[in-house]
Amino acid sequence: MHHEDLRIRPFQLADENPVIQLWHECGLVVPWNNPYKDIRRKLDVQADLFLVGTDSTQLIATVMAGYDGHRGWINYLAVASAYRRRGIGRRMVDEVEKRLQALGCPKINLQVRSSNTDVIEFYQKLGFAVDDAVSLGKRLETD
Repeated sequence: MHHEDLRIRPFQLADENPVIQLWHECGLVVPWNNPYKDIRRKLDVQADLFLVGTDSTQLIATVMAGYDGHRGWINYLAVASAYRRRGIGRRMVDEVEKRLQALGCPKINLQVRSSNTDVIEFYQKLGFAVDDAVSLGKRLETD
């Protein structure tokens, strides 16, 4: 499959299990983020910014984004291992960037573990740069 054959569309409830399976394959599921809860939360807020990529038979990519009126965020970018290095990740990011830009979003932020150098390089090739900032977080709900 080439990236030209990729179909990008909003997430549908029938996608839930394939999405979570893909996230597990890509190492995106961590104990402190319940993927079922993350999907439900996203469906309540800007569900149209939760995109999946499919070929003719299966779900092979995801990206979840949001815009809070100040910054856009990208989460859960995933491409099935058998489909990597074909431009699919770039296409998913391009599509979600277009949707964020249409909402007036001036800047996109994302978080990558500092040890994940391959993913950092991927985003840098797409024009992202490391910000001189410290990422802080505070849990309001335990998953």
